[in-house]
Amino acid sequence: MKLVASLRLGLAVLLLGAALAPAARADAQKLRIGVQKYGTLIVLQTRGSLEQRLAPAGVTVEWIEFPGGPQLLEALAAGSLDFGTTGEAPPVFAQAAGAPLLYVAVEPPAPAGEAILVPKDSPIRTLADLKDKRVALNKGSNVHYLLVQALAQAGLQPSDVHPVYLAPADARAAFERGSVDAWAIWDPFLAAAQDATGARVLADGTGLVSNHQFYLASRAFAAGHAELLRAVLAELAATDGWAAEHQPEVVRLLAPRTGIKPEAIDAALSRLAYGVRPLTPEIVAEQQRIADTFHRLGLIPTAVVVRDAIWQDRTAAAGQ
Repeated sequence: MKLVASLRLGLAVLLLGAALAPAARADAQKLRIGVQKYGTLIVLQTRGSLEQRLAPAGVTVEWIEFPGGPQLLEALAAGSLDFGTTGEAPPVFAQAAGAPLLYVAVEPPAPAGEAILVPKDSPIRTLADLKDKRVALNKGSNVHYLLVQALAQAGLQPSDVHPVYLAPADARAAFERGSVDAWAIWDPFLAAAQDATGARVLADGTGLVSNHQFYLASRAFAAGHAELLRAVLAELAATDGWAAEHQPEVVRLLAPRTGIKPEAIDAALSRLAYGVRPLTPEIVAEQQRIADTFHRLGLIPTAVVVRDAIWQDRTAAAGQ
């Protein structure tokens, strides 16, 4: 199906659309945003609307690309980023490591946007067939949780497979030369691999995971620049609204930027949902279940409390 908007923005988006306050205009600075190869942030960067909005405040924007969420959050933890986006699992690993991050907003679920792939001629036909097989994945990424849930559905434990931790580009090479038996990956790499190799989807996230995309900020940035953070979220909401109604234009923007064929980008976008919004208690509870699962399995060393890392926009709340 083609892209369907899910834009019930209401009062939340009115708050996100708050203009920069004079205090923010007086504090000229560089806003450092971490992006991955795909998603609303890339569309926002390509269109240039954030720079236009922030220029009168004397704020410049630096965009820094990362191969995955774990690497992006490492940079945020090191103080090299102010804002970025990842899937569900990376913030859990980062919070367990003491990263000073805050969840500030979320996109709707897109469970079909990540999957476990096998080669088209692979004898692997069911999740149970993954036992004792080599599975490539980016450690600590969204698909790490997908793999855990998929194995559990098949009555297997993570210890029943041999994980091969690789970034997407290296994992694609290993997958194509047969060095691994399966690959847990997300869009647009998922769509690109399907298009180029005819890889089969053994299981996607449907019924297993939500595959939310979160927007995260450093605690220092959120504490010192709430007006600026709300302006960024407002531009993301506007970009979501535009992209939801202009999929062909989004394909034309993303294909040259990603180096992925337009047909594959179009397929990936058909599995995406738009509509940036604040986190609800239900989403926080779901994220806590992910954290508890990783801790129970020994994949993170300490328990985390997700609600301790949720941004409280007190300035906006005071204006209601």
